[in-house]
Amino acid sequence: MRNTVFFLLALGLTTATQAQSFNNLPVLTQKPPLHGRHWMAITGKPLAATAGAMVFQKGGNAVDASCAMLAATCTMFDVLSWGGETQALIYHPKTKKVIAINGLGVAPTGATAEFFQSKGMNYPPQYGPLAAVTPGTPGALMTMLAEYGTLSLKEVLAPALQLAEGYPIEAQTANSFEREKERLKQWPYSKAVFLPHLGQPREAPHAGEVFRQPDLLATLQKLVDTEQQALKKGKSRKEAIYAAYDRFYKGDIAKEFVRGCQEQGGLITEQDLATWKVIIEEPLTVNYKGIDVYKMQAWTQGPVMLQALNMLEPLDLKAMGYNSARYIHTLYQVMNLTFADRDFYYGDPYRAPEEPIQGLLSKEYAKERIKAINWERNDAKAAPGDPYPFEGKVNPYKDYLKAWSQATLFQPRSALDEAYLSNLFLGTTSVEAADKEGWVVSITPSGGWNPACLAGKTGIGMSQRMQSFVTNPRENPFNVVEPGKRPRVTLTPSMALKDGKPFLSFAVQGGDTQDQNLLQFFLNVVEFGMTVQEATEAANINTDQLVLSLGGEDRKPRPGSIVLHESTPPYVRKELQRMGYRMRFDDRTSGPLNAIWFDWAHGTLWGGSSNHGEDYGIGW
Repeated sequence: MRNTVFFLLALGLTTATQAQSFNNLPVLTQKPPLHGRHWMAITGKPLAATAGAMVFQKGGNAVDASCAMLAATCTMFDVLSWGGETQALIYHPKTKKVIAINGLGVAPTGATAEFFQSKGMNYPPQYGPLAAVTPGTPGALMTMLAEYGTLSLKEVLAPALQLAEGYPIEAQTANSFEREKERLKQWPYSKAVFLPHLGQPREAPHAGEVFRQPDLLATLQKLVDTEQQALKKGKSRKEAIYAAYDRFYKGDIAKEFVRGCQEQGGLITEQDLATWKVIIEEPLTVNYKGIDVYKMQAWTQGPVMLQALNMLEPLDLKAMGYNSARYIHTLYQVMNLTFADRDFYYGDPYRAPEEPIQGLLSKEYAKERIKAINWERNDAKAAPGDPYPFEGKVNPYKDYLKAWSQATLFQPRSALDEAYLSNLFLGTTSVEAADKEGWVVSITPSGGWNPACLAGKTGIGMSQRMQSFVTNPRENPFNVVEPGKRPRVTLTPSMALKDGKPFLSFAVQGGDTQDQNLLQFFLNVVEFGMTVQEATEAANINTDQLVLSLGGEDRKPRPGSIVLHESTPPYVRKELQRMGYRMRFDDRTSGPLNAIWFDWAHGTLWGGSSNHGEDYGIGW
């Protein structure tokens, strides 16, 4: 009831006077908002947020601090590892531009559709060495630090080195090792690290036990040693960091990584590592009611949110009322259409065929797509549209599109099970940082989550991201697995500028739900006047009417299946049931959201971090 009353009050508020508007209202969030004048550091683990604060206190900027937080979270394993992938948006205060960092690995030599089909797989596997793309996070971290940071790799990795030497493991991670111990025992290097009590009733570490990773510590120390040796030889800060980069991808670390991968049945070669590169690229952007919203390119699902904003912009969402039946129905239908486009058209823009992203993000295409919405009932057959005419082209995949539209590929399933839900919401973490100089960073890293297969004696858990490829071009002609290609991932950092200045930086964990939750977070702030903390805690909806990006063989949509907050009023439930929805309820309807809002009127930073999970922030 308290939240319901608050949101009714919030409907008339605007972000232009956000800080002032809430001066006379009680704080109704479960966690307080964060405030700072100088910097803000938020991420998925309290110890990792502390790592960011430590680097800020050394005089580092937001890029330095975000790299320290990224390194720390990768060292604490359960949701990501050093062998995973990193997607980042960086606001550069001197150029006043948003920069995108593409730190996603590629499919290795031999990873073809025919290879996996010969093993009876429609998708690469969920776990193990055959799920691995080349590691991207080390390269992305060192590239961000070299190009935009100010401190040395030694200074930035210092907290991660201490964590690898040994840290008191939290219950969530320790228990995840215990749950997955049978799978971890398949891989000798993983078994040795994650199950220190083999043969005992509990083989994983106990909560609070000091968890040690000597192999990872040695690998990180090699990177630092290489940098320091280069500096002694007169190399610049940037050159020294790139020397460490080369050691990881071309030196002894690469050799051991490949040896350990191939020993356990993986495909990655030394050539795969040596030829992979981080890409610094232009992000995609649309303008929503005067706010420029930035996302990564279509190798992520980020453009889904941009498409949705284009469709929603002409509508009076505020008049519908926050989480009314009409508002929920509108969001659900828009998300279904945009996710159908994602499922068919998104893929690696650096490999043929070329994605029709210009058409997908055009305002004219959005107007055409919104005509497909049935405003009275859920459309169980929502399918991809045709953006090619909005680029002045003819769709070369009309036959595939017709098959998709006739649901011959994705015969819908009605049943929901725990495995499906786990794959839908599969989590990672996020990193948000900002400083008084104007640097802003938003990162959604992932890959190498528990159960992770460690690559030999490197201590590095390999990515499992290859599972996001398809092997049938009729399913998505842009995302068919092939060597050297990036899979289309769910990972999607976000940033927004208003009047040419940072307005919001935000990200969330949660697999296919990420851009669902981020869309609603953004609308909560922009349309309903919520503070960042209120918006991170606010009730969301989630659609299951999409093709899963992660999981086993069953990835088919569940039409009309919707997740609602348990506080949803009976009259809203009744109306949604009439519209054809199959509802389930939870007290948490979003992955942990982390965000920073920029209060230019007072020259301060507001931080928000969800009221569940371990996400934590520190401001100063």
